[in-house]
This record gives sequence, structure tokens and C-alpha cells, in this order.
Amino acid sequence: MKRLSAIFSLIALLAFQACEGPMGPPGPPGLDGLDGVTIVGKAFEFGGNFTSANDYQISFTFPSANLASDKVLVYLLVGEFEGEDIWRLMPQTYYLDNGILVYNFDFTRRDVICFLDGAIDPSTLGSDFTQNQIFRAIVIPADPANFRMDYSDYSATMEYYGIEEEDFIKTYPRN
Repeated sequence: MKRLSAIFSLIALLAFQACEGPMGPPGPPGLDGLDGVTIVGKAFEFGGNFTSANDYQISFTFPSANLASDKVLVYLLVGEFEGEDIWRLMPQTYYLDNGILVYNFDFTRRDVICFLDGAIDPSTLGSDFTQNQIFRAIVIPADPANFRMDYSDYSATMEYYGIEEEDFIKTYPRN
């Protein structure tokens, strides 16, 4: 019996031994440990004026409208420092003397709408909060969106998705 179990052990050992073959072709370069992931972000800059006529909303329709599985990040231009634009990830909340103002947005696979929200009458806002507002929408693939990243860091997001300043499709003139 010992001899029979030794033979079965030897056969099992040979059967489960790993085989090696020729190495396959290399895959596409990975990104931060996400081997095989190719990320293509789309970037748009748009703007406008928040008025009662447009119900304090600014909308933008994506030129190629099929974002069924993608996500959209929207940044608000809040100023400039040493020639560099300062962008903040929306929603953005401001605590004012006459109430709370929130710049917020929603999106579909066809468009993005930025709107004023909060516990404030938007008609009481000064022009610095309503006129010539500039936004940047970055459309990112949904798959790597689960990758842990601080999307509020505008520069890091641009770098991660390989978006350059000239990649933004600008549809609203800046003053």
C-alpha cells in the first residue's frame, strides 16, 4: 500500500508541475500600477452669465455626445496667481452675509449644466458671482475612476489624464 501511495504521489507531482512556454508580447504601458489601462480624457472650457433669464444656469453640450459610462469633473475658475489660473472642483460653497451660495452642476451623457444653488436669492448676488463665469469640464473614463485620487487637485488631475492646456476646447471668450 505504501508503494501504491508513493506512485500516486509521484504522478500527482508530475501532473501539477508548472510548464513554461515562450514569453508573449508586452502589453501597453501601465499607469500607476494599472497595467494595460489607456486613459483618454476629454477637456472642455465653457462659460457664461448666471441670470434670471437662464434660471441661473449655464449649460454646455458635449460635441461628441456619448458619455454613457464616463464621469465628468467640473472646475470653477476662481482667480489667478502669478499668471496661473486657479481652479476649484465643484460643488463650491461660499458663505456670504446674505446666505449660502453653492456653485453646483449635473451632467448627462449629452451635456453638463452648472447652476447656482444654496440658501440665497441669486438676484441679490453681485456681478463677481454671476457674470463671466468660466468652467472646465473634464470627461474621464469610468473604469479608472475607482482608482483613489484627489480630484480636487486640478494640476494632479490634468497630469494624471495627460491633459494639456491646448487640449481644452474653449467655447466662451474670457474678458
